[in-house]
Amino acid sequence: MSHQTGIKANEELKSFFGHCKDGKVRVIKISIQNEQLVLTDFKAPKGTWEDDYDRYMLNFIEDKQPCYIFYCLDSQNNLGYEWVFISWSPDDSPVREKMLYASTKATLKKEFGGGQIKYELFASTKEDISLQGYHRHLREATDPAPLTFAEEELQMIKKNESRVDIAIDSRHQTLQGIVFPISDDAIAALFDMKNGILNYVQLSIDIDKEEINLESCDDTNINSLPSRVPRDHARYHLFCFPHSYEGDYLLSKVFIYSTPGYECSVKERMLYSSCKSPLLDVIENKIGIEIAKKIETDDRSELTAQFLLEEIHPKKNIHRQKFAKPKGPGHRGPRRLIRTPRTEAEEESGAPAQN
Repeated sequence: MSHQTGIKANEELKSFFGHCKDGKVRVIKISIQNEQLVLTDFKAPKGTWEDDYDRYMLNFIEDKQPCYIFYCLDSQNNLGYEWVFISWSPDDSPVREKMLYASTKATLKKEFGGGQIKYELFASTKEDISLQGYHRHLREATDPAPLTFAEEELQMIKKNESRVDIAIDSRHQTLQGIVFPISDDAIAALFDMKNGILNYVQLSIDIDKEEINLESCDDTNINSLPSRVPRDHARYHLFCFPHSYEGDYLLSKVFIYSTPGYECSVKERMLYSSCKSPLLDVIENKIGIEIAKKIETDDRSELTAQFLLEEIHPKKNIHRQKFAKPKGPGHRGPRRLIRTPRTEAEEESGAPAQN
């Protein structure tokens, strides 16, 4: 289950939702301000929904600023008028803003009432959010469309997980460990992290069903990271650690395997340990997330900014000891006497040579 940000609609927006669905409101714009969902603007119908679409929609959106838009169609169902829910998240908007809006979307849909939402559209360019882009979205939703790269990767992962074509002469490239299937929402969250939409993903193992599931995914920071680690269960964590190193700003993805020691069962510890390598193979080689550091910990309090910094960029020992001339062997024996040649004066006088 996806973990939401905790941001909810303020009282003004809740009250507005209560009386805006009678066909007298064409479009609603909602933003996140001061940790609340707030009503930013709304317009009444002037013509048909198609006549009003580009007139209102293109004026509502702003560059580099995500928002939510509810657009009222002229059609109705048993609950009333049908709406289109649009998430506007331009590519050049700040990563934190995109992550915040992506994590709060489900809460807003629940506040509005999902039964009246007929279509949902995600837009990152003006072409996507225009009337032409909207019709293109409907065609793609009804016709079999070419798979995106992420969808092809997901299909390949599922195919590899379900293959059972084993014969006597079959040869398989195996990984050390146990391969459990990964749920769709976990795969989707990992792709979101790869694309910069999320910066934290937590995965858990369902021991009874023998599968890896998404436990939570959202925006978090290094200060709140330790509190995400359970005290009584093992978990896998992927965290995008923002930091500066040698003048560069880096977003390093860290894989953390947390185990609380004997607080969890022996079977749980063994399963998490055995599934780790196959899971990392999927994350790195099939989804394409580059992991800067793999960490195993049984003490969540050690997950600090300084600890991660030292793990990702270990200090190099640049001190080199100067060359020391080795000592000679001991007990060389008595010192040898060297006879010096006699001088001419000594030869003439007959005096012995000096040593």
